[in-house]
Amino acid sequence: MSTLSIVIPAYNEGPTIHRILNKVKAVVLNEGMKKEVIIVNDCSKDNTEEAILAYRDANPELPITYYKNAVNQGKGAALHTGIEKATGDYVIIQDADLEYDPEEYNMLLKPLLSGFADVVYGSRFIGGKPHRILFFWHSIGNKWLTLASNMFTNLNLTDMETCYKVFRREIIQGIKLEEKRFGFEPEVTAKISRIPKIRVYEVGISYYGRTYEEGKKIGMKDGFRAIYCIIKYNVFKK
Repeated sequence: MSTLSIVIPAYNEGPTIHRILNKVKAVVLNEGMKKEVIIVNDCSKDNTEEAILAYRDANPELPITYYKNAVNQGKGAALHTGIEKATGDYVIIQDADLEYDPEEYNMLLKPLLSGFADVVYGSRFIGGKPHRILFFWHSIGNKWLTLASNMFTNLNLTDMETCYKVFRREIIQGIKLEEKRFGFEPEVTAKISRIPKIRVYEVGISYYGRTYEEGKKIGMKDGFRAIYCIIKYNVFKK
């Protein structure tokens, strides 16, 4: 029986993290697959730690492993820890906010379980799933970053910046990851694209975006960092 490792980086998500964990717990994975939840708290300033530990104690049926960074390092650093600690057959990235729906795990896993894919990206820009309408320039920026990434990687992704990425564990653990903040997406895409005979698939997903008042954390400076990382990991660090 195979296992899905669900890696959740968390920063100042105390008021809502129980809601995403409830959704993760409710998912019944196909083929009897088990779940392994790995939460990495990136030195939150609110009650995120207390909320996670209380949830774990109250829900022993959901296997949760908890780690905490001693200082705030960024989403990428939290992902490095979670990926390193994963023991499942497959690894999925799950943000702690409520923008992505765990009910779509089975849809994302299908190309992997069918033996067609090594990596699956969940795209917010294809398919007929629900999408919250927000931030025109943010969506344009995402599409331009994806285009720039594709030009170097020769992949034809529609959403390089998506949170939902699923990997065979040996694939993602075999990559040396460096970016500690929001450069994770272009870095991992660049390095995935250079693996010989890698099979990358894309699946349309829903997207329940948050406003900045609701807790969205990505801003313009992260977009500039993504451009830098696209060039860095595709041109200078081949």
